[in-house]
Amino acid sequence: MVEEKVQSATPTSSSRVSLAGVKTKPTKIKEIKMGQTPRTQTKIRELDRVLGGGIVPGSLILIGGDPGIGKSTLLLQVSGQLNKVGGTVLYVSGEESATQIKMRADRLNVSGDAFYVYPETDMGAIKQTIEDVKPDYVVIDSVQTMSEPDVSSAIGSVSQIREVTADLMQIGKSNGITIFIVGHVTKGGAIAGPKILEHMVDTVLYFEGDLHHTYRILRSVKNRFGSTNELGIFEMREEGLAEVANPSEIFLEERLKNATGSAIVVSMEGTRPILVEIQALITPTVFGNAQRTATGLNRNRVSLLMAVLEKRANLMLQNQDAYLKAAGGVKLDEPAIDLAIAMSIASSYRDQGTQPTDAFVGEVGLTGEIRRVNRIEQRVAEAEKLGFKRIFIPKNNLQGWQPPTGIDVVGVATLSEALKRALN
Repeated sequence: MVEEKVQSATPTSSSRVSLAGVKTKPTKIKEIKMGQTPRTQTKIRELDRVLGGGIVPGSLILIGGDPGIGKSTLLLQVSGQLNKVGGTVLYVSGEESATQIKMRADRLNVSGDAFYVYPETDMGAIKQTIEDVKPDYVVIDSVQTMSEPDVSSAIGSVSQIREVTADLMQIGKSNGITIFIVGHVTKGGAIAGPKILEHMVDTVLYFEGDLHHTYRILRSVKNRFGSTNELGIFEMREEGLAEVANPSEIFLEERLKNATGSAIVVSMEGTRPILVEIQALITPTVFGNAQRTATGLNRNRVSLLMAVLEKRANLMLQNQDAYLKAAGGVKLDEPAIDLAIAMSIASSYRDQGTQPTDAFVGEVGLTGEIRRVNRIEQRVAEAEKLGFKRIFIPKNNLQGWQPPTGIDVVGVATLSEALKRALN
């Protein structure tokens, strides 16, 4: 006797089936018609930039961030904008009641005829509601509070999160519904739950910021439809999140003119150039071992650059404590910031200030050479736009383009040459 399982006539829950009951089938690749994917503009330019130009229909967008940073506020504002452009929005909340959401919506001045609020955590009921309402956009706040009735484990467990996300992916891909998913983060800042959660979705956004400051940074770390490491900057106000059109001015507005230990870098965040002030404080060490502290910068990169300065520029830094930070709460992690870090350290050590209208771009090698960086034209143009008179760049970056006339572009080949010309 051999047991054989009879295949049911209805598609199983794991099959990709649309709400109309249409099951997917294999198609020859040459028969698939490739149309222009229409992106929906949210009218929030910072978010559209981070998403790569707008929302792609049928995509899954995961947004993570610390508690109280403004994830629900952002999605409520986005939902209101999508409703204004003609989309039907279903806002599913597992953390707040309908009355609480309405209170926040009134404060943010968000409303709409096709904007539905649904406080529910059961995925079976949510799928039925999606079938009834037929929304264009669904917001799940948050994925850790949703429960799959067929899974026996506790809410928020690895298996629950995995099954809920798989269910949402099936609904979104089969019906062309864009789904926003809010994800809680762990103490270390990563999205809570299995790593497969980030692999399954199309876009992963991190909402960052300091609870003691009003500015928030929306960063893309994965995007199947656009550039990664894009950056959008918002300001948290009483009436909600407001876009910051020119973040470079914010990062530079409180800079002291004749301060030592300060250097301006033009950093690229995705496709956007941003001017940031890098500050350094070098003081003689009191204890046996010198301290190296960095905020917004990689501590190992700072230690490496201090070793290069000591060996190639004859700065005695081994008995000096070093404290560095990127002003404004932004995090910088690209090779082009090396020269500005080195300049701020040398400026503080020598107690000589850099010129207020100088900017620095370049990667520093271990032999003291200044290596070329990418997107140099955009970096120089951004510095010129903000009124900088001189910018130090790698000498090899001078080839193949015409520098603008409104700014003096100085090509330097070594770190010692840059120090000599900038700190005179």
